[in-house]
Amino acid sequence: MRIPMGRKQAEQAAQWATSAAAYGAAAALVGCYLTDWKVIVAYIPFYGSKFDKKE
Repeated sequence: MRIPMGRKQAEQAAQWATSAAAYGAAAALVGCYLTDWKVIVAYIPFYGSKFDKKE
């Protein structure tokens, strides 16, 4: 089964690309914040300071 995509649908997809990327990036940051993924969260300013090595 093939999904038809014409010129109009391509134009609409191009208009939504920026918004979709912004929402995706925000969702990724929220996911890292909620899961407390140390590998990534350590590089977020201010929040990453809780992982400073004090040993």
